[in-house]
Amino acid sequence: MTSQTSVVILAAGLGTRMKSKRAKVLHRAGGLTLIEHVVRAAGAIAAPNHTTVVVGHQADDVRRTLGDSGVRFVAQTEQKGTGHALLACRESLAAEPGAAEPGLVVVLYGDCPLLSPDTLKELVRRQCSSDAGATLITTRLTDPTGYGRIIFGDKGDVQAIAEQKAATPEQLAIPYINSGIYCFRADLLWKHILEIRPDNPAHEYYLTDIVEIFGSAGHRVAVMEVDNSAELLGINTRAELAEVDRIFRQRKVQELMLAGVTIEKPETVTIDHEVRIGEDSIIGPFAQILGRTEIGSDASIGTCSIIENSTLGANVEIAPFTWVADSQVEAGAHIGPFARLRRGNRVGPGAHIGNFVELKNTRFGAKAKASHLAYLGDSEIGEGANIGAGTITCNYDGVEKHKTQIGKDVFVGSNSTLVAPIEIGDSSYIGAGSVITDAVPPDALALGRARQVNKEGWAAKRKKKRK
Repeated sequence: MTSQTSVVILAAGLGTRMKSKRAKVLHRAGGLTLIEHVVRAAGAIAAPNHTTVVVGHQADDVRRTLGDSGVRFVAQTEQKGTGHALLACRESLAAEPGAAEPGLVVVLYGDCPLLSPDTLKELVRRQCSSDAGATLITTRLTDPTGYGRIIFGDKGDVQAIAEQKAATPEQLAIPYINSGIYCFRADLLWKHILEIRPDNPAHEYYLTDIVEIFGSAGHRVAVMEVDNSAELLGINTRAELAEVDRIFRQRKVQELMLAGVTIEKPETVTIDHEVRIGEDSIIGPFAQILGRTEIGSDASIGTCSIIENSTLGANVEIAPFTWVADSQVEAGAHIGPFARLRRGNRVGPGAHIGNFVELKNTRFGAKAKASHLAYLGDSEIGEGANIGAGTITCNYDGVEKHKTQIGKDVFVGSNSTLVAPIEIGDSSYIGAGSVITDAVPPDALALGRARQVNKEGWAAKRKKKRK
């Protein structure tokens, strides 16, 4: 990283070919928005306060997405081409301390998320070690249709860029494409950028024109070829977005497997960029592990389970078809199958939450159990408690949420209804089928049901009446 390098990321366009109301750079691949991927890569060559994102369509949403990244923003109120977008940054970047010195400006695109930090470092190194006015990244494509072509001079520098629509048949046969990713000498860029003119049918300011402008001023433009052409994939359609997402997912599972994680049928799982998983953990087929989830060692995530923005300790077992979101599950706990942990839960070590149990905003104590068919919302459940099948906490009165507190070693019988706010003391028992509305003291037995009454012959009389 060098303070003399500034990065400009062009991210003002809507992306009409995406057929979306959402700005293109806000679409997601690999668990992050496209613009987040580019900003992270840019961090390899410039500090956040030396990275400027040019915003236009849905600018506020882009700012919110990058809110904690530390980057700066410049608004391009009218989209008049790539040269115009860079020109919008001229005043703020040219005024930076040291901008008059031969620092660097790297131009990136918010819809090009696969570009690696190593490639950007090499681009800066190449420019720093040459006398060129700029260095342009290119790659060789078998089918370069749709891209501008690099026209080379006698010494192998870039002489011009021929756009697809204006290229001759000979130029269209050139396999080297214009990526649009440049590293400029800052002083030369700001000196000559005003010479770009909108002399084209679209009346836009094209950054590609800077190549010939530099050449006319005696400044050569060098080229850097990238072998992995996938790095330069820009996204214009949903199909291209899906392909980039696939690449990110494939990279992630490879990274995890090389770090000691077993992933069964890796082509079926979905694991986001930010996920961290400890060694000797096992991820079952079709699992989704999303957001900023962290999973400890020796854990097991069952088939078709979804873990989202959650922390799971070592030796946690998530059985198949379980959903855990915004929760913390401590070491050795067992969740599922077919369980649902909504936001705000903390499950203690060794706890057991079984099939068709739902938790929301609940602290579930160490070695406590809710083995099946329960809803526990806005609750605090003590260590060693046993919650019987069919138990529910009535936490909402139609206006406000209320808390249920269940002490240590409490036994709650099946089909109990606990009407909050309520406190159930340590080591107490709740009789099956009870509706509990009052506090239960420690070591007590609470029964909240009417005495059974049998009416002999009632059913026979009813049948007789209906005849």
